[in-house]
Amino acid sequence: MTLDRRRIVAAVAAAVTVVVGLGVHRFAPDGAVSDIAGDALYALLVYLLAVVIVPRRALWVPALGAWVWCAAIELFQLTGLPLSWGDGFPPIMLVLGTVFDVRDLVVYTVTVLAAATVDRLSGAARGRARAERGA
Repeated sequence: MTLDRRRIVAAVAAAVTVVVGLGVHRFAPDGAVSDIAGDALYALLVYLLAVVIVPRRALWVPALGAWVWCAAIELFQLTGLPLSWGDGFPPIMLVLGTVFDVRDLVVYTVTVLAAATVDRLSGAARGRARAERGA
């Protein structure tokens, strides 16, 4: 896959992820399952946006960047500011969350690793297909 195509696929996947995430936020009942789904979708979105921004970098660069961003946002919740800001402007909670939960760090880690793995495997499959066409 060319870098431009990889960037486009990541951008489209990011847009779909936003729509699915908003659907989960709006329609799923509050609880652990919807919370975990929302966290996973958030981490996936951040990974996809990192791929859009740095498609030419080694796979670990967007993965590490996404994980660091997610972890930093989660740790920022310890300050209480996201919850306070969310009281005044509720949509900010979709980006900054509300309260710290160590489980979220686990979900972010698993999701980013899964996204990077799928990204890697799809890149390897495209490389094999290219090699077969060229042979």
